[in-house]
Amino acid sequence: MYNISTALFPRSTSAAIGRRRLFCESLCSISSSPWWNTNKTSCFRSPKLKPMASISTEAEEKQRPWLLVGLGNPGNRYSRTRHNVGFELVDFIAEAEGIAMSTVSFKSAFGKGFIGDVPVMLAKPQTFMNASGESVGAIVSYYKIPLKQVLVMFDDMDLPFAKLRLLPKGGHGGHNGMKSIINHLKGSRDFPRLRIGIGRPPGKMDPASFVLRPFNKEERQELDFTFQNGLEAIRILVQDNFDKSATFVNSAKPLQTL
Repeated sequence: MYNISTALFPRSTSAAIGRRRLFCESLCSISSSPWWNTNKTSCFRSPKLKPMASISTEAEEKQRPWLLVGLGNPGNRYSRTRHNVGFELVDFIAEAEGIAMSTVSFKSAFGKGFIGDVPVMLAKPQTFMNASGESVGAIVSYYKIPLKQVLVMFDDMDLPFAKLRLLPKGGHGGHNGMKSIINHLKGSRDFPRLRIGIGRPPGKMDPASFVLRPFNKEERQELDFTFQNGLEAIRILVQDNFDKSATFVNSAKPLQTL
């Protein structure tokens, strides 16, 4: 199994770090520079300043944040159900990396922070699943995020329960949230996605009812393990590259086999 050292990818559990990041965001809100160009350098390091003329357009493009989107439905009725695993993975990432999801912007629960040195934005569209693209399209347009840096995480009945699959692009696979996103990205399918397996409904159960079912205790334990693998995969993706992240996802073993 491909392992990621906790020394390389530490979980951010310190309350002080969380307060520091919130302070950084407040400073950034009054700065004319993009938040991802000021937060990390001004609040976490004291590097030697370079002349503005030395910063190339290519470097600025590379430094643009990743947008990590989890799909789901707002409200208690849908909380912790199969259809909301995308929301849950975003929450898992936010807690691990000390990113506050305390803002509502672009029709999303929204947070800004860093994974390692990489700026990221976390979003949970509050439009309900079938209109997720309204939020995602607005964020991408406003921040001019390259589509290769937009990762969408969502539930997939065609994958075995708790199985992950990372793809560089593709269709919607019948998922209404993905249909909406593709539509609001002007028909483009060229953005990565992390599919989270929820399994097929038993017997002749209606799929619409199945996706709203909560998890039992054993499923919840396995899903939490999957979220940890998902977090590590995303850390590799944003800090390194897609291929290494996909290798990790494909080699990660489910909880039952450990």
